[in-house]
Amino acid sequence: MLASIEKKTLEYLNAMPKSLRKGKGQFFTPGKTARYMAEMFDLSSGKDVYTLLDPGAGTGILSAAAVEALLAREPHAAVSLTCYETDQAVLPLLRGNLEDIKGVLKDRFAYRIIEEDYLLSQPFEGEDGAEETDKSPKYDYVIANPPYLKIGKNDPVAQAMAKVVHGAPNLYFLFAAMSLHNLAADGQMVYIIPRSWTSGAYFSQFRKYLLSRGKIVQVHLFTSRDRVFEAEQVLQETIIIKIRKTEKTPDLVRITSTNGNEDFDHASSFYAPYDVVVSGDESYVYLPVNESDIATIQKVNKFHSTLTDSGLKMRTGIVVDFRQEEELRHSPGDHVLPLFFSHHIRNGRVTHEPEVKTCEWIMDRKPGLIQKNKNYVFVKRFTAKEEPRRLQCGVFSPSDFEDYEYIGTQNKINFVDRTDGEEMDTLTTYGVFALLNSTLFDSFYRILNGSTQVNSTELNRIPFPPSGIIQEIGARVLDSADLSTGNCDRIIDEVAYVKD
Repeated sequence: MLASIEKKTLEYLNAMPKSLRKGKGQFFTPGKTARYMAEMFDLSSGKDVYTLLDPGAGTGILSAAAVEALLAREPHAAVSLTCYETDQAVLPLLRGNLEDIKGVLKDRFAYRIIEEDYLLSQPFEGEDGAEETDKSPKYDYVIANPPYLKIGKNDPVAQAMAKVVHGAPNLYFLFAAMSLHNLAADGQMVYIIPRSWTSGAYFSQFRKYLLSRGKIVQVHLFTSRDRVFEAEQVLQETIIIKIRKTEKTPDLVRITSTNGNEDFDHASSFYAPYDVVVSGDESYVYLPVNESDIATIQKVNKFHSTLTDSGLKMRTGIVVDFRQEEELRHSPGDHVLPLFFSHHIRNGRVTHEPEVKTCEWIMDRKPGLIQKNKNYVFVKRFTAKEEPRRLQCGVFSPSDFEDYEYIGTQNKINFVDRTDGEEMDTLTTYGVFALLNSTLFDSFYRILNGSTQVNSTELNRIPFPPSGIIQEIGARVLDSADLSTGNCDRIIDEVAYVKD
């Protein structure tokens, strides 16, 4: 069944312009991935009829895979499938595929297709008293590859599911939230979605909802992001998650990984403690790929402070150069200040060596575009995927630019400053630098965030040592006059973990 549907799906893809499907956030699941997802379901209830939901059915690949997997393990059971699909271009193919399955399985398979917007088809729990009057259907299993599409905060869907919306919503996590709502108690859902929901402020309400009502059972990681939807040419950091609707927290989460869709038979697998994968306050989901990553998470989580607890904050550079072109200059002069870019961060220091064809100076006439010349730690906001470090930082010393009372920072760098506007003391500056420059924090941030962007909001919330430890680390680094990562690693181990 699955092979036949995959063949027809490929024919559909070749006939339908990709631009039209991309506009709908529509990316079809490869057959091998669909089968792997379906095989993640556990069967232990011994029911006569299993209820299955596919909320964004497309051509029915995931539905077919799930029916095939469930009935292969329960030869005397039947499956009742509910599909949601509104795309008139794909609906005839979906109907035909489900009829083909019906023709093979006969009484062991029943289905219905609901041609409604899944997210608007029912009240979402917690909205307008929906929990008290909830009559939504409940399913034993949900399997989905939801649309990946940003929508506005005023979109009817975002308004209807405001409980899980914070900032810019995306259809994929709204689908996942509604699917959890539609799961029966102890039911299971398997979703293939971007990993972006695991961190960041935009997804905080969704994480809170998901992790308070369901528990992560398994996460599958793809080490090569361009081979998941290879036929679709999607460069999206994608994962598969399996969630069980229960209040009981498991001891372990299974972590599996492959390079792409061809390697599922050789997937690596290990188990991580649940409290390592899900932070204690359920604010983050960490995705370790090996035992070393687990050790990194546990080591950083021994700290119970944050930068903000020490009166510090990472901020984003002020100047968006293409918007302030009238203020930029190619060379110094009267009322002209140095403007710092990410390429000025080199070997643990911040310099102002010029780069060809870059305006690296800014006029001082707009106070909102400049800042005091004082101690900072600069961090690159963007790095290339292949670069060995995600956190690339440097100490900014005001004495290196003593001719200037003010400076400018370009928007592609972050900088650490005091929250009260006063100057960071030198020991704190070097201590913060050492921590961000360490192997430990770079590894931790990579586990936390799969993107190439360093998010200041996240770094302000991750665990940091208290201010006294930060200063002690800074003093040791300053005395050694060695800003190398190896030296920072050694000093952090000796100072921050001395009791270990």
